[in-house]
Amino acid sequence: MTVEQNVLQPGGAAKHQQTFLNQLREITGINDIQVLQQALKDSNGNLELAVAFLTAKNAKVPQQEEATYYQTALPGNDRYISVGSQADTNVIDLTGDDKDDLQRAIALSLEESNRAFRETGITDEEQAISRVLEASIAENKASLKRTHPEVWSDSPNPYDRKRQDNCPVGLKNVGNTCWFSAVIQSLFNLLEFRRLVLNFSPPANAQDLPRNQKEHRNLPFMRELRYLFALLVGSKRKYVDPSRAVEILKDAFKSNDSQQQDVSEFTHKLLDWLEDAFQIKAEEERDGEKPKNPMVELFYGRFLAVGVLEGKKFENTEMFGQYPLQVNGFKDLHECLEAAMIEGEIESLHSENSAKSGQEHWFTELPPVLTFELSRFEFNQALGRPEKIHNKLEFPPILYLDRYMHKNRELTRIKRDEIKRLKEYLTVLQQRLERYLSYGSGPKRFPLVDVLQYALEFASSKPVCTSPVDDLGASAPSSGTLPAQTSPSTIEQQGPSSSDVPSTSPVQRSVIHKPFTQSRIPPDLPMHPAPRHITEEELSVLEGCLHRWRTEVENDTRDLQESISRIHRTIELMYFDKTMIQVPYRLHAVLVHEGQANAGHYWAYIYDHHQNRWMKYNDISVTKSTWEELERDSFGGYRNASAYCLMYINDKEQYLIEEEFNKETGQILVGMDTLPSDLRDYVKEDNKRFEKELEEWDAELAQKAQQEKLLSQIPRAPAPSPAPVQAGEPEYLEQPSRTDLSKHLKEDSVQAINKALAEQEDRGPEAIMDTAIKLEYTRLLKLAQEDPPPECDYRLRHAIVYFIQNQAPKKIIERTLLEQFGDHNLSFDERCRNIMKVAQAKLEMIKPDEVNMEEYERWHQDYRNFRETTMFLMVGLEFFQKKSYMEALLYLIYAYQNNKELLSKGPYRGHDEELISHYRRECLLKLNEHAAALFESGDDQEVNNGLIIMNELIVPCLPLLLVDEMEEKDIVAVEDMRNRWCSYLGQEMEPNLQEKLTDFLPKLLDCSTEIKGFNDPPKLPSYSTHELCERYARIMLSLSRTPADGR
Repeated sequence: MTVEQNVLQPGGAAKHQQTFLNQLREITGINDIQVLQQALKDSNGNLELAVAFLTAKNAKVPQQEEATYYQTALPGNDRYISVGSQADTNVIDLTGDDKDDLQRAIALSLEESNRAFRETGITDEEQAISRVLEASIAENKASLKRTHPEVWSDSPNPYDRKRQDNCPVGLKNVGNTCWFSAVIQSLFNLLEFRRLVLNFSPPANAQDLPRNQKEHRNLPFMRELRYLFALLVGSKRKYVDPSRAVEILKDAFKSNDSQQQDVSEFTHKLLDWLEDAFQIKAEEERDGEKPKNPMVELFYGRFLAVGVLEGKKFENTEMFGQYPLQVNGFKDLHECLEAAMIEGEIESLHSENSAKSGQEHWFTELPPVLTFELSRFEFNQALGRPEKIHNKLEFPPILYLDRYMHKNRELTRIKRDEIKRLKEYLTVLQQRLERYLSYGSGPKRFPLVDVLQYALEFASSKPVCTSPVDDLGASAPSSGTLPAQTSPSTIEQQGPSSSDVPSTSPVQRSVIHKPFTQSRIPPDLPMHPAPRHITEEELSVLEGCLHRWRTEVENDTRDLQESISRIHRTIELMYFDKTMIQVPYRLHAVLVHEGQANAGHYWAYIYDHHQNRWMKYNDISVTKSTWEELERDSFGGYRNASAYCLMYINDKEQYLIEEEFNKETGQILVGMDTLPSDLRDYVKEDNKRFEKELEEWDAELAQKAQQEKLLSQIPRAPAPSPAPVQAGEPEYLEQPSRTDLSKHLKEDSVQAINKALAEQEDRGPEAIMDTAIKLEYTRLLKLAQEDPPPECDYRLRHAIVYFIQNQAPKKIIERTLLEQFGDHNLSFDERCRNIMKVAQAKLEMIKPDEVNMEEYERWHQDYRNFRETTMFLMVGLEFFQKKSYMEALLYLIYAYQNNKELLSKGPYRGHDEELISHYRRECLLKLNEHAAALFESGDDQEVNNGLIIMNELIVPCLPLLLVDEMEEKDIVAVEDMRNRWCSYLGQEMEPNLQEKLTDFLPKLLDCSTEIKGFNDPPKLPSYSTHELCERYARIMLSLSRTPADGR
């Protein structure tokens, strides 16, 4: 519902002429009011025909492809995702100058429109919205049937989709429906609106069989919206699926398969449908009185338009919903409002017998919920397509609207006149200040105070009696041997010996003075130019004048700056006296768009009035936010994100955000208690289904655990080489033969035993084992304390090094050492076998309360994860160096994710995060460039391959780069990738490419940071410790030879 919809007239169908003129001005960029009025008159009030007339007169009609593009991207329809189009079969060539073609096209358009309306009773606007909804749902269904494997998928673990405590519930994006989520969440968090929807009951006489098209459309939608709101209140899920509500919207209209349009009018139409639904109910319940519609009461206001048109004064009242504001050329919301409330030559309003035209708007009644629609898109006449305005526009958390109220009209006019006078005076002061700050008559200007200071420094310098070249004397070489570029100062530094240098030297260079590396400049050489002849009396007078003038200039500059600051402050406080802060509106929600005019992503910042904090609603992701983050994403001027809709609420109308109370107990009603009985039952049933899903998951895990336990109790088949190790040892000690850690640890153990035997040959096995363990621990401690180069990571050699560096408990280290010496691989000779038996006996003597086995297993699991992360990193880097970026990407993603989890437990638990981040980022950038090159080729197969790379590799990975906003390089990389594809929007291309691009861009521009679950990780080769250390050292050395930015 906007200013265009004058609901004061029956049915809300008639639209005010002035609003049409505003729309025409925005779409065409034409400001001549008479031209716009004539076009509207010639078109009999048809906006599209008026646009056609105006664009035909003022610009060349685009070629057929451009015209098709234009139809999919009209201004005002640009906040939502648009899709490419294909030419219709009934095409009339408008590229020439034949007026008959234009008239036939208009007639055909009217005929088709009227025929469709007669057959279905549905307007073109409604059919357009239906087509977009159908496209969204079709895309969602198609995505489930893709044959190409996805890198990411929804987590099969229902606990990942479980709602945490009372965290708000998100909405699933069911196919380019982020606009739906942003609008619905903003309205749902208005508690009064939520109550109206939840407590809506359909009219009794319409439940069985709807009487007309509106009832057939609106009542089923209201039913599904109630269910959706109820799930948002009481669901145990982290996010819910709005497909049924979207399906109802789609099924409400019957549309053909012609070209798709965007959904910029969704918010207007949504509130229209809700208004119609409540109107049906209100008419049924009225008792002889005019029915009140709660949607109108909540979202509609009135303003008075007063002005002069062609010398005649007029005054009329209009109703408005969403209030449109221009952004271009304004720095804050008040400037936008001032411009919107005053049009034309306002001076004529207060003068007699004036032929000028102009008008003022004054709010007579403000709605409890006031929504501003920010027009951040303008139509480029030359290109024949819309462009987004990225200018910064500030808006306050509390907006005082007193200055726009009709009751304050006279006071506001006085203040506006005063502000106008102050701004004129401010301009004069700023011009005067500029003359002081940019002094001079040439192309280069300098602050006057600095000019006077330089003159004072010159006059005060030590006088010189000779010319700057005469003082070099005989030490200078003859002009024939002096290189042209040699400066006097460089020759002076060469000293007397320079004259002895033969003039026939084959190469003569100018000697450049290098500070701190060559001799100092001689003390008798002046640092700056100085006057040659000046008397003490002249110097005294000149210094006195320059000092005085400099002081005067400083005082004048300071006075001007202070005056300018006072005037700015006066203007800022002009409307902050007590009489002008009586109508406060608090910012409730900001709907943000990121992208370009033809594609983008949407999310909402919504204020939690009870927790006094901002929340970010981004599809399924709902997170805490701050005003600083909102500013960065909403004001514009930073990246491609900016607010396109602001929702303010009357700060004095507390019922809008008040919780419900139990009438009997006076207790606040929360959660399920706020729902009517039918919705409470509906949510309980859904929660039961989700709880059953959780139970099935738990049962599946328990069954797997039981199976693993049974398998672990089955005796192992004897290995052909050494006997199997005892159960309970870490996995990386269990693997037999040459490809595991056992052989490596066996060698270390034998060396320690041999050293212990050499020291205490006559001692028993227990004493020798104790000595061997001490020797081994001393060796490992030394490794842990060293600072090796990047290619030598001693943690890979032994778990104990990893444990020591991460301060593992002493008991964990002791048990690990005992298990090393109790390994069955030491049974190859009598001495080692005896020590092995002593170690095994000591292991059996350890009581359960002495070593926490769960903690022990956690430490060894962390070490296994560390080795696995190392292998992911190593293999990923090897693929990267082979330029196999698709293969490298998946390994590096797993390396980064696993490493991040390790580093969360301690700084020495994983690898250099910046290194992994750099190569992960480089993989994505190179794949993005490759995909873009394939797209530019134009070949169908190549284009499809490029989009597969984007959809299945790059787009699913972007949340990983966006989740940590401290990683500025990752954020910049994401912007670079997005801008690479958004740059195609302004280029000419085949219609099928345009369609694929506009279908793909919303996915790329989706700013959701919700990280989906992994599919199965790539398989890792099996490496022995020696092989792992060797290959790791090799790859790290190769990186050090080719250092990369970001390491």
